[in-house]
Amino acid sequence: MRLHTKLMVGISLVILLIGGIFEYTFKTIMEENLKHEKGTKALSVAQSIANMPEIQRAFFSKNPSAIIQPIAEKIRQEVDAEFIVIGNRKEIRYSHPNPLRIGQKMVGGDNVRVFKGESVISESTGTLGPSLRGKAPIFHDGKVIGVVSVGYLQTDIEREVSKVQKKIFLATLTILLGGIAAALLISLNIKRAIFGLEPKEIAWMYQEKHAILESIYEGIIAIDTDGNITVVNETAHKILGVPNHILLRGKRIEEVIVHSQLPNVVKSGKAEYDQELTINGNSFFVNRVPIINHKNEVIGAVASLRNKSEISKLLRELTHIKSYAEGLRAQTHEYSNRLYTLLGLIQLGSYKEAVEFISKEMDHAQGFIEFLMREVPDPVIAGFILGKTSLASEMKITFNVDESSSFKDVPPEISRDNLITIIGNLINNAFEAVKDDSERKGTVSLFLTDLGKDLIIEVEDNGKGIPNKACGKIFEEGFSTKPSASNQGIGLSLVKNAVESLGGTITFSSIEGKGTLFTVALPKRGKRNGQPQSY
Repeated sequence: MRLHTKLMVGISLVILLIGGIFEYTFKTIMEENLKHEKGTKALSVAQSIANMPEIQRAFFSKNPSAIIQPIAEKIRQEVDAEFIVIGNRKEIRYSHPNPLRIGQKMVGGDNVRVFKGESVISESTGTLGPSLRGKAPIFHDGKVIGVVSVGYLQTDIEREVSKVQKKIFLATLTILLGGIAAALLISLNIKRAIFGLEPKEIAWMYQEKHAILESIYEGIIAIDTDGNITVVNETAHKILGVPNHILLRGKRIEEVIVHSQLPNVVKSGKAEYDQELTINGNSFFVNRVPIINHKNEVIGAVASLRNKSEISKLLRELTHIKSYAEGLRAQTHEYSNRLYTLLGLIQLGSYKEAVEFISKEMDHAQGFIEFLMREVPDPVIAGFILGKTSLASEMKITFNVDESSSFKDVPPEISRDNLITIIGNLINNAFEAVKDDSERKGTVSLFLTDLGKDLIIEVEDNGKGIPNKACGKIFEEGFSTKPSASNQGIGLSLVKNAVESLGGTITFSSIEGKGTLFTVALPKRGKRNGQPQSY
């Protein structure tokens, strides 16, 4: 049985049960109240009759019933009682609705307490059937000389209850039908609200969502329209530095992240992508997206947080791959040109020139390779510089590696990835600075030294330099002195992050129209805690 069917049947049964209980209870209360009302009325009438002087005097006449019967019948008709029976101490009737029973003994056996001087309400069976009676003693000179019994038949009470019970039944039936209709509407609304899903499906989806959230490497935090946290995954707990056993769900987002900006997204309904946010001293890239229901209403917002250092590492790796690819492509292009030159010399029969060309190229390449192998023994760094040399040749840029360079004493704990990021991006930046200068030959120089306690890296170009107004912004991510250029403004930001991670410093000097020199100093042993960076 589906959920909405269960709900409808369940609610209908509950309403039916409530209706039955209501009808039974109301009937019982109605019957008790009616009995109490009739009994009280009967007792009051009986007491009034017992106190009538003419009734008391009639007991001492020769024919009491001749006096008492007319009075009793008149009163009975006025109060609409079933009977008014008056008897003497021996329970001999002086009045009865049926005159034939006058003079006979009263029945019911409920006069004992009355003859003791008490007024009572009792239920008993008389000659007319079961009845509710009010009985009062008749006194004379302080002695009980008789009894007055005023009664209403149980059948008359039940008849009155039945009349009311019909109305109760109709009211109960109306309530039941209305309740069933309400149950149908409720079940349909619930079905629509949960998109027709069954409880098992909802439970499975909840478990699936939980598993997906916990498998996501990014931190996920969601809030409702009141700014209360509704979802937070394990990664987000780690980012916030909050143990998993501490419940964040239900807390205000401001209590957890001061400047989350999620409430603003809820208000505006506009998504925000790749925004920076600092949490516990760490930088994160944040995407904030509003949560919209099927009515196109904003019902919350969700944020995903990714550590900026991880993105930077990924960008560095992509930069390395791009650099390697460019180096290989440049080498291929350069050697293709040389092969074409060699082929032309052979075809022209200039064998001597061909041999000299080969010897010259071999000597130059071999000498440079030997220099790199000797002074830069790390194969990763040496190979990278060799690739940049080929790229410079293809770009018609003069790339010089200072002959006094030496990079032998590079501690193994210093990340080669960071070194490649620093050297590669500084060289690339220099190439970009000189490649479009048509007035003079572009020249880029690299100097590496490991003398002393620091590793020194210098990259110099003879480009147009950095404008004075841009000097304070060149290390900002996304900033570039070439506004129209695409994929710019990342390299120097990566260099800055890599230098900071190694505890070093980076400085630059630039003269507009003459060129720029970048100098990086990296400590060989440990980070320089607290030392400011120079930009």
